[in-house]
Amino acid sequence: MKLIAAFLFLLSLVFSARAALPVPPPPQIEARAWLLIDAASGLPLAEKNADAKVEPASLTKLMTAYIAFTSIKEGRLTLEQSLPVSEKAWRAEGSRMFLDPKKQARVEDLLKGMIVQSGNDACIVLAEAIAGSEESFAALMNQMAKRLGMANTHFVNATGLPHPQHTTTARDLAKLAGALIREFPDHYKLYSLREFAYNGITQPNRNRLLFIDPSVDGVKTGHTDSAGYCLIASARREQRRLLSVVLGTGSDTARAMESQKLLNYGFQFFETAKLYPANQAVSSLRIYKGTENEVKAGFIGDFFVTVPRGTSKAIQAQLITQQPLLAPVKRGQRLGTLRLTANGQPVGDYPLLALEDVEVAGILGRGWDAIMLMFK
Repeated sequence: MKLIAAFLFLLSLVFSARAALPVPPPPQIEARAWLLIDAASGLPLAEKNADAKVEPASLTKLMTAYIAFTSIKEGRLTLEQSLPVSEKAWRAEGSRMFLDPKKQARVEDLLKGMIVQSGNDACIVLAEAIAGSEESFAALMNQMAKRLGMANTHFVNATGLPHPQHTTTARDLAKLAGALIREFPDHYKLYSLREFAYNGITQPNRNRLLFIDPSVDGVKTGHTDSAGYCLIASARREQRRLLSVVLGTGSDTARAMESQKLLNYGFQFFETAKLYPANQAVSSLRIYKGTENEVKAGFIGDFFVTVPRGTSKAIQAQLITQQPLLAPVKRGQRLGTLRLTANGQPVGDYPLLALEDVEVAGILGRGWDAIMLMFK
């Protein structure tokens, strides 16, 4: 089948109203691995060792929270529900919210204790309530990781306590944090709490950026001797959200400052544009042997692209399809590629998807299109 370029879209504006700001190399980051992405487009803006397997420490708790939020959404947990505190949870090592084994704890308090105080005891109580045991919960965590596309992640526990088989990557953690922010905006607000008091003990949020950068509204710190100091941070400025993952720095201060460097770099030198809303037809493609003669193609979700600041108005789009296109076609099926450039430089290739089903036509329709194809 012949690969053809169908057309250039009207969105193309060759001359930008302003000159593009040159993009310097990313700042030097003192960490074992790091990644900066735009949350809307998912485009990596800067990275180093983003696919190297590392110990996640308490960043693990993002998956514990993600599953807890899912359980609440599905009605298997409620915020007002009280859960028993097992001896295992009470004796948890590391950071704790200091649960009382003689008293049950409300889910809402457990979430705050896990998120703000990084309580390992809170994680275990939630894990046992959702899956029966922390071991079963870890299996659920791995299933969820696979569903989210976290291909290089394996969880052993709900807390992030060290284990040789408990590993992930900066890229996988960015996928997880992005999904949590996108799917649970109401629960995500808990990550901006600066402190939480429980059982007469007040503990501050360990994410220092919450106190020094008003655009930062989450997400999570982590630390063990072997993992170093880690931080996933998210900031929103002028309707843009960036997400940084910094793993294995030398101190609490360093993880905050290195994350701040990345966020400032991304906001200063890049911009994000929404090119197409979800389910809007970018093009209608000719289809043969179907109940319809055309099929609408576009994007299932809102389509954003991130480019160097000052170049979004210079984007050109080219549609590449394979012809002939034959029925049946299912919604979400890839029909072609949207190739973007800006000022002659490649931006990226993006899959263009069917926005509707087109079933196979009857014998007469198929026969007529077969004749049409003979003359193409």
